[in-house]
Amino acid sequence: MRRISRLTRVAVGVASLALAATACGGTSGENGDDGGDDKGLALAYDVGGKGDQSFNDAAYAGLQRAQKEFGYKTADIEPTDGETDADKEQRLTSLAKQGYNPVIGVGFAYGPAMKAVAAKYPDTTFGIVDSVVEGKNVASLVFAENEASYLAGVAAAKATKSKTVGFVGGVDVPLIHKFEAGFEQGVKDTDPKVKVVSQYLTQTAEEGGFSSPDKGKAAAEGQIEKKADVVYAAAGLSGQGVIEAAAKAKIWAIGVDSDQYKQEALAAYKDSILTSALKDINGAVFALAKSVEDDKPLTGTHTFDLKSDGVGLSDSNPKFAEVPGAKEAVEKANAGIVDGSIKVATE
Repeated sequence: MRRISRLTRVAVGVASLALAATACGGTSGENGDDGGDDKGLALAYDVGGKGDQSFNDAAYAGLQRAQKEFGYKTADIEPTDGETDADKEQRLTSLAKQGYNPVIGVGFAYGPAMKAVAAKYPDTTFGIVDSVVEGKNVASLVFAENEASYLAGVAAAKATKSKTVGFVGGVDVPLIHKFEAGFEQGVKDTDPKVKVVSQYLTQTAEEGGFSSPDKGKAAAEGQIEKKADVVYAAAGLSGQGVIEAAAKAKIWAIGVDSDQYKQEALAAYKDSILTSALKDINGAVFALAKSVEDDKPLTGTHTFDLKSDGVGLSDSNPKFAEVPGAKEAVEKANAGIVDGSIKVATE
């Protein structure tokens, strides 16, 4: 089984092969450019912000790597409650104007703002995670979440004893539908008798679907009442509540994006985290920073999938190996997805 320790190395290689270079990675070229001061990578976080032990923290890990390797000044800025596209546009503009390069929007919600700002700062490289934005100086960093979720579904089907598992999605949007589709397919392909109970926390991100552990906890408790004994959350910070509920009920939780078994803030619940569906956001963020540092900034769409080790499933919890048939089934599914014999749905 592919593990996260390999993901970063391969992701950098994949990104380096990806697309042609554009303008050199200097500082931003519009009014107010402060002339550089050796400023490098800047992150603008998605809802939930730093400390979510998942999506945003994976991006921050990439920033930390870049800061350590390149020895330059970095920045990372938190979102605000109820913010608009105009607020996001202002945030990206401020970072570019200060001379940070690259500037990365962490999350699909930055799409409209990035399209507007990137056009105004042609000498700055921009990156966006989980969305595709057209632009000569924009790198779109997208992932095959459905493939990692398929593997999570395989593991869940092997681990369940009640023949009922749960899926908690943060917000009812196409990105999270990919997680659900892959998970449900993995479950059903492994054991058609297993029932999947699904719930979305909110219809919009502004309602707190990605940032409300209490909502996640309540949803998981409801699924546990329906006999679910494995729950998988694709819900950012809200997923912490799902994991807490699972630990309290002494059932399995499956983490997302980062290897949540290893997250210090979740240490009290780690024994209940069977595995995590991984997205190497860390490696993707670092790869873009490295390309700018090498004066060969990446642009266009870069897809990180199972074949490139851009996604995967963790096996950090020793108890994962004790689930009968789980490791072997996941490895077989992994091979099938990579060789194309298994096609994973996206919705």
